[in-house]
Amino acid sequence: MKWNIGSCDRHFPGFLNIDIAPPADLIADLTKRWPADDSTVEHIRALDIIEHLPDKIHTLNEAWRVLVPGGRLEIEVPTTDGHGWAQDPTHVSYWNRNSFFYFTAGDPHRERFGAHYGVVARFKVISDSQTRYPDQVVKLFILLEAVKPQ
Repeated sequence: MKWNIGSCDRHFPGFLNIDIAPPADLIADLTKRWPADDSTVEHIRALDIIEHLPDKIHTLNEAWRVLVPGGRLEIEVPTTDGHGWAQDPTHVSYWNRNSFFYFTAGDPHRERFGAHYGVVARFKVISDSQTRYPDQVVKLFILLEAVKPQ
């Protein structure tokens, strides 16, 4: 199963499009427990959505929970390196590349603070890049892989 979360009207063939309102295939509130059993989703596409979710730890813990071992989480998010993070009045969490240290298996930030912060997610960074747009919005694209026992 492949998910496109926060899909709004941006649907992708082969993905279950999930959002809080129509025209999604599945209506779900992603601030609550996500609508899947543990380790049942192969791929999550999260384009321009995680900045709209208030709890970073809940968001990445839930993505990790539903992903199969080795499942991929594809994120595109405006970063604090540009103007886009503060531009939209519905943005409630703020991200940059360093935000992902706390969710990366083996990273000192994750290993030192993870348990205290409630982080159970463990990801491996497969790739990351940033794009600066003419309007000074900077977006991070990061591809993560769920690190879980097989």
